Amino acid sequence: MLIKACLNGSRRPDEHEALPLSPTALANDAYECRQAGAAAVHIHPRGMGGRETLEPDACAAAIEAIRDQCPGLPIGLTTGLWIVGNSARRQALIESWTVLPDFCSVNFAEPGTEELGDLLLNKGIAVEAGLSSIADARIFVASPLRDRCLRVLIEIEPGGPDDPVKTAAAIIRILDAGGVHLPRLQHGLGTCAWPILRDALARGYDVRIGLEDTLVLRDNSRAAGNADLVASVAQLAISAKSAV
Repeated sequence: MLIKACLNGSRRPDEHEALPLSPTALANDAYECRQAGAAAVHIHPRGMGGRETLEPDACAAAIEAIRDQCPGLPIGLTTGLWIVGNSARRQALIESWTVLPDFCSVNFAEPGTEELGDLLLNKGIAVEAGLSSIADARIFVASPLRDRCLRVLIEIEPGGPDDPVKTAAAIIRILDAGGVHLPRLQHGLGTCAWPILRDALARGYDVRIGLEDTLVLRDNSRAAGNADLVASVAQLAISAKSAV
């Protein structure tokens, strides 16, 4: 089972005192998370003023810092459309990358998904298919990218009309019915994080945790940082395995 650490996401610096933003902070956190049990990291590089960016220099700095401190640790970047506002600008920026991550997440709810997937794959970057709704799952099943991705991300946010675990189950049914056999990683955000993670462990799926997804531990106490969250999940995974 893979535990992926999501180190910062779109969070503001004032949301948590240990939120890593600079390349050095990301590298230090990646090292600590690896020691705690993470086998991959997902990051949102930051540029001027701490804002999320897809600019090649900022992305390269973050990737190189992590690789220097954590050789061999797979690194994933976001491609969130909200960062640049339109798919053409996103394509141009990613086309200009020279220091490449190992994989990128691609949100199937966003326009320009197929073009983005083709660009990433042509550059030798693996694609994680991000599905946060039943509609996303249906789009993915019909997509020419469906058999070319590294894994499927089942990503559940709070506030939907249905119970989050039921929403995840509905996405899973669509993937199963569509004959999708890619590895699956399931995670939730905010109040969904721990219920969705426990469900993922019960299904034998890969999981993700970090300050991007939640600021609290299983007992709802505030996490000290990313490594604290990863260690908690590693312990939970051991318990789940022992119970089988």
